[in-house]
Amino acid sequence: MQSERIILGIDPGTAIMGFGLISVKGSKMEMIFMHELILTKYPNHETKLKYIFEKTLALIDEYHPDEVALEAPFFGKNVQSMLKLGRAQGVAMAASLYRDVPITEYSPKKIKMAITGNGNASKEQVAGMLKNLLNLKEFPTKYLDASDGLAVAVCHYFNSSSVSTEKSYTGWDSFLKQNPERLK
Repeated sequence: MQSERIILGIDPGTAIMGFGLISVKGSKMEMIFMHELILTKYPNHETKLKYIFEKTLALIDEYHPDEVALEAPFFGKNVQSMLKLGRAQGVAMAASLYRDVPITEYSPKKIKMAITGNGNASKEQVAGMLKNLLNLKEFPTKYLDASDGLAVAVCHYFNSSSVSTEKSYTGWDSFLKQNPERLK
């Protein structure tokens, strides 16, 4: 009997947080669920962070993923946007670590490369390839942030069988050992 492995992929955002869950049995991968959390309706950044934390905990409690994979913030020119995006990612990481679920970060280029073979692929190209990989007729959502969350989970599956240079944490102690500069 093959054991099932569940991977939660998260595309953190301050307007929309996308997430996708996949199940892996042997070499067979299936989508369990994908959706998004629309955050534009919340009045301030702090409230958005609270909902990201709560939604991540709720997903973990409902689906019991074995691992969580997150898209790392990309380096842009707008420092305020980077700060907000980093906070959103940090809150999702904290929720995962709070439930003792190991996390791994992937750069946007690495995710696109894993799914399409092109690190500069568009969101539409990534979504199209995911439909093929997972044998989906349609996506259950119109938001590409949700398919980005699903792409993170699939990227993690593709990279988990090989030696990865991405950062992976099994808990707070592991996170702090690998990031001593973040301890103040």
